[in-house]
Amino acid sequence: MPKKILVVDDEKPISDIIKFNLTKEGFDVETAYDGEEAVEKVEEYNPDLMILDLMLPKKDGLEVAREVRQTHDMPIIMVTAKGGEIDKVLGLEMGADDYVTKPFSNRELVARVKANLRRRDIVKKAVEVNQQKEKEQENNDIQIGNLLIKPDAYLVEKNGEKIELTHREFELLYYMAQHMDQVMTREHLLQTVWGYDYFGDVRTVDVTVHRLREKIEDNPVRPKILVTRRGVGYFVKQQTEE
Repeated sequence: MPKKILVVDDEKPISDIIKFNLTKEGFDVETAYDGEEAVEKVEEYNPDLMILDLMLPKKDGLEVAREVRQTHDMPIIMVTAKGGEIDKVLGLEMGADDYVTKPFSNRELVARVKANLRRRDIVKKAVEVNQQKEKEQENNDIQIGNLLIKPDAYLVEKNGEKIELTHREFELLYYMAQHMDQVMTREHLLQTVWGYDYFGDVRTVDVTVHRLREKIEDNPVRPKILVTRRGVGYFVKQQTEE
């Protein structure tokens, strides 16, 4: 079955062009023209990926992303007419996986859609493989202080309570936990966790690390699990300080 894409943009000519190009690539495409309709369409249509404009009537793109992220984990590509870094950062913090700035080429957008869907398929396959391995091997959970990473279930618990992480946040934490105490550069993490075909920059890593710390650290300002090595990158500490 073709992958389902939801295009959310209040400018119908732009939506029509995006829909035409994605349909031509074999995708099943639905459209929405305001934030409220977007949230409803997500529940009805259950898309594999959403292209979400930042500036929308009724509910803006940030609010839509925030609401959708409470129940859905499909990739979100944020679209904005603004070029400011703050808008990109806000989009990522609200749960977007990628962003494009208007005006953009349809070729670039299609490439981003395919890259994000590929990444999601890889994650799903990895989860399935881990679940199969769990039946055959010993438990492969990772404990870091009060944090428990369960790769077979694709979840993280803190003090026994489940933490809601996006796919990207989980991938980043799990990858770094598998390489405990090894300092990773932003460039290395961008290539390894996001994939070689990701179009973003290293700021994406910083934003995701910041968002992850807000969820896993007792004090995000003084992190004890996901630590910065100044001038180099990040690492996960094997043991946390009391």
